[in-house]
Amino acid sequence: MASLLFSPLSIKSITLKNRVVISPMCQYSSIDGFANDWHLVHLGSRASGGAGLVIQEATAVAPEGRISPEDLGIWKDEHIEKLKAITAFIKSQNAVPGIQLAHAGRKASVSSPWKGNKKLQSSEGGWQTVAPSAIPYHETEPFLPKSLDKQGIQKLISDFKSATQRAVQAGYEVLEIHAAHGYLNHQFLSPLSNQRTDEYGGSFENRIRFTMEVLEAVQSEWPKDLPLFVRISATDWAEGGWNIEESIQFSEILKEKGVDLIDVSSGGLVSYQKIPLEPGYQVPFAEKIKSETGILTGAVGLITEANQAEEIIKSGKADLVLFARESLRNPNLGLDFARALGDDVAWPKQYERAK
Repeated sequence: MASLLFSPLSIKSITLKNRVVISPMCQYSSIDGFANDWHLVHLGSRASGGAGLVIQEATAVAPEGRISPEDLGIWKDEHIEKLKAITAFIKSQNAVPGIQLAHAGRKASVSSPWKGNKKLQSSEGGWQTVAPSAIPYHETEPFLPKSLDKQGIQKLISDFKSATQRAVQAGYEVLEIHAAHGYLNHQFLSPLSNQRTDEYGGSFENRIRFTMEVLEAVQSEWPKDLPLFVRISATDWAEGGWNIEESIQFSEILKEKGVDLIDVSSGGLVSYQKIPLEPGYQVPFAEKIKSETGILTGAVGLITEANQAEEIIKSGKADLVLFARESLRNPNLGLDFARALGDDVAWPKQYERAK
């Protein structure tokens, strides 16, 4: 019997050929936000390697929204040309190209991992970061993030809107709003990073307001027949932070507003989080959100084997399985997992003699 991991899934007008998704992973290989051949080969090889959906790394909607100076961006029209080449290649492999739109907020302006992952000052090519409140991620940081005023908030919402227009022009067929891992949307959601006293802080309704306004702006430009995902951190893994109960409530609202799938991750908001790492440690969150709200979910986090992924789909814990580090180790993860599960899937014709 064919596996469920390699069964198709239709969301709106798009049909994914299987449930294997390449998770957005920063490559820290861009100059001034521009994609280059590294991104084409990295993303393209995962498409030719059998994944159904390939989601591009967190792509900044504004220059100051980049995590590092080497992050991809989509804040100007000149970025579109190379992105078009990437989406065209992914589609040529019968895979779907996705993009994750992001703003890093207070976690921006750091050096890439192999340069020490350190906060950059302006003299080192860094910039002033922004956040809901002037609270740093690390207490030892050389400067505080600037608390956003109303004008700053409106500009950011407008940046997400313009980035969505460009994503459409570039040919993406799935768009994901990044509201996880301690980046700007998540910073508004959690009371640990959001201590505002205006309509964007305090109550649950106020803390979700910024992301709801970003969603509305994105939806005004994103085609109604294309899938729209939101990635959340289901818990901050820290006392007094955002939690699974709020995630369920939030997912219910997102579903009502037309979001198609919640990509369920966790953590990343505070440096003192305590995460009990083990294989599939985040899957129960995806399962709980799916069972309580009925929305489609994606599971992610230390999922490394075909049978493990198959069990997640088969038992109804999630509808998609996203692979990050395992897909860095193995670009042909889709083809290999199909073989492990006894599925006969199409290979690129250039590679068929190795099948």
